[in-house]
Amino acid sequence: MQRKSFSTMQCPIARGLEHVGEWWSILILRDAFRGLSRFDEFSDSLGIAPNMLARRLAALVEAGLLKRERYNDRPPRDAYVLTERGRDFRPVLLAMLAFGNKHFPPDDRDVRIVNAATGETVEPLLVDPATGRRVDGPGYRVVSTLRQDQAA
Repeated sequence: MQRKSFSTMQCPIARGLEHVGEWWSILILRDAFRGLSRFDEFSDSLGIAPNMLARRLAALVEAGLLKRERYNDRPPRDAYVLTERGRDFRPVLLAMLAFGNKHFPPDDRDVRIVNAATGETVEPLLVDPATGRRVDGPGYRVVSTLRQDQAA
């Protein structure tokens, strides 16, 4: 069954899902944030079929979330490194981690976000930098407007 493309939808959530909405892609990005970069590292971590992993890595490179960096010429081997666009996905992963911990916690371990200096557990939230207020609370809503360059 062919999946629907979201690339023409005028919704940033749908358009983002076009590039990261497949679960293997999100887990590959998670592992890249953990420092994995080589094909065999992703394969060992995920237990994913090699052909599927190759397709997902290629799609993430094409979307500009990862880039290939050659680390061996004979045989040719590439590492997959987060780009700026890929690093911008980190808050999404942290929000997913918090959601999973709250609603579907692991049975045998704690997975937490901690302050690196103090070791204190922290919870991620989106705040308005101008006011410091949470954007998921009262007084904030999502609106859609035509960009100025498209209005004419």
